[in-house]
Amino acid sequence: MTRVAVVVRGLGLDEAERQELRDAAGPGLELRFPAEGENADFGDVVAVIGRICDAELASAPALRWIHLWTAGADYAFTAGLTARPDVTLTASVGNGAIGLAEHAILLLLLLDRGGWHWARAQQEHRWDPAMHGELAGRTLGLVGLGNAGRHLARIARGMGMRLLATRRTPGDAAEVEALYPPGRIAEMLAECDAVVVTAPLTPQTRGMLGEAEFRAMKPTAYYVNVSRGEVADERALERALLEGWIAGAGLDAHHVEPLPSRSPYWDLPNVIVTPHNGSTSRQSRRRSFDTVAGNLRRFAAGEPLLSVVDREAGY
Repeated sequence: MTRVAVVVRGLGLDEAERQELRDAAGPGLELRFPAEGENADFGDVVAVIGRICDAELASAPALRWIHLWTAGADYAFTAGLTARPDVTLTASVGNGAIGLAEHAILLLLLLDRGGWHWARAQQEHRWDPAMHGELAGRTLGLVGLGNAGRHLARIARGMGMRLLATRRTPGDAAEVEALYPPGRIAEMLAECDAVVVTAPLTPQTRGMLGEAEFRAMKPTAYYVNVSRGEVADERALERALLEGWIAGAGLDAHHVEPLPSRSPYWDLPNVIVTPHNGSTSRQSRRRSFDTVAGNLRRFAAGEPLLSVVDREAGY
């Protein structure tokens, strides 16, 4: 029996995990695990789990499916993929939602309580109590209400916060008090004591937070981004922080990653920088793995794949 070739790369799989995927794929799929940096032959490859560059795409005429280990798919929309409408793209949607939501709460708490104050005092062996705020009773605005946004809303509501959100598509939004269309985002921002970006990066969200939006925020408000840095205009965000339009920011997502050493964010006293690490948990990795295993079973059985990326929407 001729088996269908599937290339699996990334995630640093051990042999036990590779065997789990082989078991999920069944006898009809031949899983190939090229070493990191190894040039793979894509001539007969029908599916790829992980990243594939345009040169490899061009050499893969039989390719029909790409699955991303990540939830975000923005980086996959290359010229090569655009030229291949015959290829189905799926992603590990929702894998990092819990981690991102928890990280957003961590950043909000550190900002509101001045976490760096205690860190410096500990380093200097100083007992230095300080007055700080509480998140309960404050208004949190969510830019994006997908998996991460909804989980964050549930946590924040449990902490006694008031929830608002903006989302491209209307629909059920039981987790929040009010849902604003993108055209009314400034109206939402003006009400918020904190704003968290969980939206994916698409042509519609790129740069959607500019000078007008940051100036609409309260000077006491905090900005947190745990999705993609490019959702905000970089220069506008820098000015907002340097000139005091907003009180501070917690940035896990950045325009350039790793964040350049010359970036002003490293040294600003009202900014917390983390290295796009919010969803880097063992549980998130396992959810990605389980999504892949489930789709391999479906692919082998000729069933519809789950978590298909909408090329028009970008996620």
